[in-house]
Amino acid sequence: MEGETIERLVRTATDLGVPVVGVLATSGADVSQGVASLHAWGRVARALSQASGVVPVVLVVVGPCVSGPALLLGMADVVVMTADASAYVSGPAAVAQSTGVVVDRDKLGGAAIHAARSGVAGLVAADEETAFHAVADVLAYLPGNCMEEAPPHWTEDASDRPCDVAARTVPAEATSSYDVRTVVGDVVDEASLLELRALHAGNVVTALATVEGRPVGVIANQPSQLAGTLDIEASKKAARFVQFCDAFNLPLLTFVDTPGFQPGKDIEWRGMIRHGAELVHAYAAATVPRICVVLRKAYGGAFIVMDSKGMGNDACFAWPKAELAVMGAPGAVQILHGKRNPDSAERAKLEAEYAERYCSPVIAAQRGYVDEVIEPADTRRAVAGALRALKTKRERLPQRRHSNSPL
Repeated sequence: MEGETIERLVRTATDLGVPVVGVLATSGADVSQGVASLHAWGRVARALSQASGVVPVVLVVVGPCVSGPALLLGMADVVVMTADASAYVSGPAAVAQSTGVVVDRDKLGGAAIHAARSGVAGLVAADEETAFHAVADVLAYLPGNCMEEAPPHWTEDASDRPCDVAARTVPAEATSSYDVRTVVGDVVDEASLLELRALHAGNVVTALATVEGRPVGVIANQPSQLAGTLDIEASKKAARFVQFCDAFNLPLLTFVDTPGFQPGKDIEWRGMIRHGAELVHAYAAATVPRICVVLRKAYGGAFIVMDSKGMGNDACFAWPKAELAVMGAPGAVQILHGKRNPDSAERAKLEAEYAERYCSPVIAAQRGYVDEVIEPADTRRAVAGALRALKTKRERLPQRRHSNSPL
């Protein structure tokens, strides 16, 4: 009965074009009802699948969420968990019986685990009331359905405000670290940044924000974590967020500062190619307005993946000291001239020549890979202007059932 009721509610919400908000505290299928209870949550899952991308789906976990119904969390757009909630497909007893590992509920699937390791929880709240406030915050950035625009937010933050904080935050040295959230927070409207999955795959930041009151989705490399490299978890996290924003008409604002993909045998064996392709596919398929800002490093395949001009972005800006290249000057010189082993003075000269010839954003702009080289303090003005110009963007998609994305 409960499954039928939830299924009917989800289908009604989809027909009416209003968001679905679910509150879960379940021990799984009702054993006393047998296989019928399994089919019940299966029908709910099918209804949520058909609602996906049509209306926002936000699920709140306020207690245990066990067995099959726990998979519903993976289908939601955003999951909010209370601090004492837990979720897992196989419980501690099953884990101990199958593997011999004794683990309690919190260490197996507590809110902290899903916030940091699995990435299931987009937000964690102290209690149920706070969780509902978090749901309201998320929905404030989203339209009711995929056919509408997100509602504008009121702001007094001027679009031509200079981004002096952002300009001071990014160090000139390519190897120095900083928190990209400070840069992003200075570019978007004041106090509008709402980060999702902040503790999971910290080398990329995904957040909702507004620019001139218009909701946008923000993706940014985080140099303070793994030097801003892209690994498997960061690629999956960013790809899911890009797809989410594209489904609900949120423009994409991408901040690039990455030396490339994270190298390593283990990461390649675990499928870096497949999971990196998820981010490629998500950006390439996105039809919403897309703006890219290159802050500092933009090297190799990771630069292309982070919504480069070749991926189809609508506007690409670069700061004057940004470097756009296959790799940094030291690595390139080592490959090009390593066999003759130049001394330190000659190596420095060769690196300077390579950087000037191949890494400069001016060269990239001349070749059409960057639309404008801007001063850091002008970033907000440039982004706001591009968003205004792209407000009426519409893109015709090819006729097909669906793409075969690299899930």
